[in-house]
Amino acid sequence: MTSVKRETLGRKFAKDFKRNWIKYIMILPVLVYFIIFHYVPMYGILLAFKDYKIKLGILGSPWVGLKYFERFFSTYNFWNLIQNTLTLSVYSLLVGFPIPIIFALCLNYLRKRRLKKTVQMISYAPHFISTVVICSMITMFTTQNTGVFNVLRGLVGLESIDFMAVPKLFKHIYVWSGVWQGMGWSAIIYVSALAGVDPELHEAAIMDGATKIQRMRHIDIPSIKSTIIMLFILRMGSLMSVGFEKVYLLQNSLNRPASEIISTYVYKVGLIDNDYGYSTAVGLFNTLINVILLVGANVISKKVADESLF
Repeated sequence: MTSVKRETLGRKFAKDFKRNWIKYIMILPVLVYFIIFHYVPMYGILLAFKDYKIKLGILGSPWVGLKYFERFFSTYNFWNLIQNTLTLSVYSLLVGFPIPIIFALCLNYLRKRRLKKTVQMISYAPHFISTVVICSMITMFTTQNTGVFNVLRGLVGLESIDFMAVPKLFKHIYVWSGVWQGMGWSAIIYVSALAGVDPELHEAAIMDGATKIQRMRHIDIPSIKSTIIMLFILRMGSLMSVGFEKVYLLQNSLNRPASEIISTYVYKVGLIDNDYGYSTAVGLFNTLINVILLVGANVISKKVADESLF
C-alpha cells in the first residue's frame, strides 16, 4: 500500500515537474540557499553536547551531555542575562508592535494622496539606515556636552547627563530608537491590508454617523485582525532574539549591567573566549525558548481568536 502511494506521488511530481519545470528551476536557487546556509549549519548543534577539540572535529570530540547547560544555569549572571533579554524584548513588543498599527490606521485616513505618500516615505526611510550609523547617531545625540538632548535640557535649566552611562536609561534608548527606525516599514503591511477593506462598509458607517475612531474600531481592526495575529505570533517566536548588533554597539562598561543580553554573551564566550561548545549550548537554549513561545502563542491564538499560523 505504501509503495503504491509512493509511486503515485512520484508520478504526480514527475507530471507536475514536466508542466512547471521553469518554476522549479526558478525556485531551485532559493532551496539551495536555505539548505546550505540554514539547514546544513544545524549540524553544529552537536557542539552543545561535546567537549569540542579542533583536532578531533565535531564527531570525534567527546560527549559531555548537559554539562554546558548546567554551567550556564549556575553562572553568576544567568538571571541578569535572562532579565535584560526579556526586558528589552517585552518592552520592544509592547511598544513596537502596536505603534505601527496605530500609525497605519491614521495614515489610512489621510485623504490627500501626495501628503500620504510623503509621510509614508519619510516614516520608512530610517529603516534603510544601517545599524552602525543609527548607533553613531544615538551616541552623538546623547553626548553629555554637545548632544542634542543635553542642549535641550540646558535650555530648560536642567543639568546635562551622559545618557549612555546610565543603565536604567539603556532600555528606553534602545526601544524608542527602534520604534523610530522601524515604525514606518512595519506599517507597510498594515497599510496594504487596509487597502483591501470594502469602501462600502465605511460609506455605510458614515451614513450612520460613525466617527473615525468608531470606524477604526469596528471596521478596520476586525478587517486586518488576521494580519495582526500572524505578525504577533511571528514576533513572539523571536521574543528572545534581541538585536545583537545594536545592543553590542551601544554597550559600554557603565551600562553593561542593563545591556548584557544572551546574544552578546554568546558572542563574547564563543568568538572572543573561543568556548564554542558552551556558546552553542547557550544559543540553543535561547532558540528553544523562542520555539516554545512561538508554539504557545500559536496555540493560544487558535483557541482564543480562531486564527493560527500552523
